[in-house]
Amino acid sequence: MLDAENYQAILIERDGPVAIATLNRPDRLNAVGGGMHPELERLPRDVDGDPDVRALVITGAGRAFSSGGDFGGGPGADRPQQLSSAFYGARQLVNNWLDCEKPVISAVNGYAMGLGATIALLADVVFAGKSAIFADTHVNMGIGAGDGGQLLWPLLIGFSRAKYYMMTGDRLTGEEAERLGLVQFLTEDDELMPQALELAHRLANGPTYAISASKVGINQYLKMLANVIMPAGLGMEELSMTKDDHREAVQAFQEKRDPKFTGR
Repeated sequence: MLDAENYQAILIERDGPVAIATLNRPDRLNAVGGGMHPELERLPRDVDGDPDVRALVITGAGRAFSSGGDFGGGPGADRPQQLSSAFYGARQLVNNWLDCEKPVISAVNGYAMGLGATIALLADVVFAGKSAIFADTHVNMGIGAGDGGQLLWPLLIGFSRAKYYMMTGDRLTGEEAERLGLVQFLTEDDELMPQALELAHRLANGPTYAISASKVGINQYLKMLANVIMPAGLGMEELSMTKDDHREAVQAFQEKRDPKFTGR
């Protein structure tokens, strides 16, 4: 069952048969720390297990969807040594969202970076406001993009483009993301949630079993690919966290300066 009292870093609300999950660390641009990761792992299971929920919309509080992993050093931040022990959770997060049989819609406001982009793109339908900024920024922290970006981006925008954006960490505006096929719908910012909710209610009031039956097979295809891609990606990401470049990137981030990478 989806019980709001079981969530602290995610705000859970109901709009009839539609559940709304809002990543709720706006002071950290909804970075995935402070207990948010395990909540994101179990959210799709709770949605599937609640007969009163027939569709889910996920969004972010404030001016970001999610800025990704929390390297800021504040309360609830994920330290590198903690991240190294979290790769099982990273795999579970992707698998659980792909196992969700109910329709999931993401409404992306502002930044969707790194893991934040992965969470947004795991949805069945992605709406982006014109203020949205997408990027897989793992490389900027001196680590590999192992938590789902290597699975999702190539299927959405093609292998060559995906490698470019994985290797550079370059950003895409909402308009560019729609043009390249990373997201399905681009909206004015003030229309983002209304349009996402309109589709969510349409699906929630539709033939729910048929709707689920129409997405489950596609998600099994994604899981098959994930079984090959994610062990390699997560393994290399874990190894990259032992490198000097990662330690320098974290220190530079916390000191608000550009990192000086040495390739070690």
